[in-house]
Amino acid sequence: MSGVLDHDLDLYSVQAAPHRLNDLSCAHDRKSMFDRDGFLVIGKAISIERTQAAIQAVDDLIDGMVPDFRGVQFEPGHGDKSELKGDARRRAVRKLMRFVDFDPRLHELAYDTDLLAVVSLLMDGQQPHLFQDMALLKPPGGSEKPWHQDMAYFNVPIDTPVIGVWIALEDANVDNGALRMQPGSHLLGPMEHFKRRDWQICDTQIDRGRDLAVPLPAGGALIWHGLTQHGSPINRSDQRRRALQFHYRPASTQETTAEERMAIYGGDVRGAEC
Repeated sequence: MSGVLDHDLDLYSVQAAPHRLNDLSCAHDRKSMFDRDGFLVIGKAISIERTQAAIQAVDDLIDGMVPDFRGVQFEPGHGDKSELKGDARRRAVRKLMRFVDFDPRLHELAYDTDLLAVVSLLMDGQQPHLFQDMALLKPPGGSEKPWHQDMAYFNVPIDTPVIGVWIALEDANVDNGALRMQPGSHLLGPMEHFKRRDWQICDTQIDRGRDLAVPLPAGGALIWHGLTQHGSPINRSDQRRRALQFHYRPASTQETTAEERMAIYGGDVRGAEC
């Protein structure tokens, strides 16, 4: 199964990121690497046992084991979702939203003390506050997430040190939609975004050939700066690429408005062309 390709073939590289830290403890002396590249790659962030527990938690939420949970989003083209059962239903889901208060296994990961210590370090010692949680499940044929900056989605001051954390629940590779990162792109500052295939940076503004794929084993993690340009191509394989994604900001952050955010990131609002 494969999705429809509606972008240039060279928009995403297959060249893999060269540096992977063994575990979260190794990140404590790699702040300079993060400041330079805008991301860190962790080979083992959580154990296999916790990874398997998280997969079961995700499946339980999809299967309706928690009746009050309403954060399931499907890939397009699956017809009447109420008719989908079992593995067919699980493979049709694109993402879960706002789940940490519905399952203790996922809550535990989002508030893991070792993870929060690294996030705080990358925020120059500020106290992290979790403000977004998602499970990105990218089934076979799962659609592209075009190049973007996370800050373009959040109503926070432009200098807020937002940190994204992406934990692989199963192996992510260049075929099933491993994330791509543009090293050092956070240093370029905010980019205008446009509503095209998604809310995205214009394809013509991407520095092609410089991006790195970030394959990860199950339990590995990718941690990045909120201005780092990143994206994910279509899942071309017959395997799912399930992951948890958390976003943290300093607890002291004061929210701004959507109008203020769009004045910075909204290309169409600003009269720019794509």
